[in-house]
Amino acid sequence: MNPFLQIPLVSFASVSVLMILIWIWAYRIKNAGIVDIFWAFNFLIISIVIWLMADGFEMRKMILCGLASLWSIRLGIYLLIRVGSHLDVEEGRYKQLRSEWAPNANFKFFVFFQMQALSNVFLAIPFFIIALNPSTEISIIEYIGAGMWLFAIIGEGLSDFQLKQFKKNPANKGKVCEAGFWNFSRHPNYFFQLMIWVSVLMFALPSAYGWISVVCPLVIGLLIFKVTGIPMTEEQSIRSKGELYKEYQRTTSVFVPWFKKK
Repeated sequence: MNPFLQIPLVSFASVSVLMILIWIWAYRIKNAGIVDIFWAFNFLIISIVIWLMADGFEMRKMILCGLASLWSIRLGIYLLIRVGSHLDVEEGRYKQLRSEWAPNANFKFFVFFQMQALSNVFLAIPFFIIALNPSTEISIIEYIGAGMWLFAIIGEGLSDFQLKQFKKNPANKGKVCEAGFWNFSRHPNYFFQLMIWVSVLMFALPSAYGWISVVCPLVIGLLIFKVTGIPMTEEQSIRSKGELYKEYQRTTSVFVPWFKKK
């Protein structure tokens, strides 16, 4: 079988089975929010499959799998700590979905979990392209893409750390985080998340059919701006913080963490 078909199929089979097990757990504890944790860790699983099966240039494959694994583990551990600290309380956005999907919420969450697994493989298309590139010369564009990817991982990590430190202080309960990047952007974590996929696109461009990878930042951007990212997060923030969050909306950028509105 063609490696470009075989590796994605093995990857999907792996993460799909894991998501079935996670759905069973979510059903038992009535908390669908755990899907976020394993969506992140699924990229580590895909990286392992790629490392074992792809026959591209080893150094390129090492850079790719190293960065993908670093990002997956960092994000997965962060979400494990965040979601794991309140397994008995489902996050607001998933409560909202559970309410909207009643009385067939459990079945719809099963489909949702499988779609998350499919999204992992879809977003890993650039990984497959990069890992199968046999060229022994790594171009400057690939190095720039890898460097941007590492920078974005660090930026996303700092954003999450700043928010976590803010929430740890009991005096901040009910307040809006304006620490660090959050003083300039309402969603710096989403900014760096999108930057990751732009970086992956750059990394993939010198490889054959690398241009196909443009679909990843486009889809992530659509999800962030129009579907499950910013819209749902801001709706939940307004529900929980009211006028405080509306004032925060008036004074900060919705996305780019480099300037503050007057």
